[in-house]
Formats: sequence, structure tokens, C-alpha cells
Amino acid sequence: MEAVRAELAEALPIDLAEADRILEKKVRERMRRSGRCNVSRAVSDLCRVGLLRRNCQGFRVDHQNRGAQREAVYTVMPEALAVLRR
Repeated sequence: MEAVRAELAEALPIDLAEADRILEKKVRERMRRSGRCNVSRAVSDLCRVGLLRRNCQGFRVDHQNRGAQREAVYTVMPEALAVLRR
């Protein structure tokens, strides 16, 4: 919160309620961005050790948007499923 406050010090309005609202919004945006990076890193590690396989959307099941921008689809490997079921 303090880092965001320092970055925005010049741009924050004088109204304290408005400044707090802006700070909360910026902090939430940073936390969301940081969380996405952490999840992405964890999923990459799981793919690297062979517990997940990364595919493009449409690889397993056809979809309407074939050939356009695709989202990643992750498949849990059968060996990992067997361990999880126990």
C-alpha cells in the first residue's frame, strides 16, 4: 500500500476518501497481476515435471473460435489423476 501511495503521491486528489478509493483500486490491480504470475509459474512447474500437459483450446474439444486467439487448456495426466484419487 505504501509503495503504491509513494508512486501516486503527485496524482492523488486532495479529498481523502477519493484518494483512499484510488489507492485500494491500484493495490487490488497489483495483487491480481501478482497472483496471475504466481499461478502461471506454478502451472509451468507442474507441466515441466509431467503432471499437466498444456494444449491450445480446441485441441481436445472443437470450439467456435478455431484459429483465432486461443486460451491455454491444461490436461491432468493419468498418472497424476491416479495419485489424486487415492
